[in-house]
Amino acid sequence: MGFKEYFKEYWGAPFIIVFIVLLMIAAVVLAFGLGFLADRLAEIAFYFLVVGVVLQLVMMIREGESGHSREE
Repeated sequence: MGFKEYFKEYWGAPFIIVFIVLLMIAAVVLAFGLGFLADRLAEIAFYFLVVGVVLQLVMMIREGESGHSREE
């Protein structure tokens, strides 16, 4: 399965990946003493996480209603 197919099946994955990257950048920025910027990046990262989790939840609910699983 390629990236395109993976992201088509797991809608929240790109947002969760962006969350992880932003959080790592925030940690590096904080190490350089820019706490105000690190706080803002962490806040933005949190919103990406929320969107990603909500999208994953929507996909799980849709999957449950249709009665299909990814393994089939």
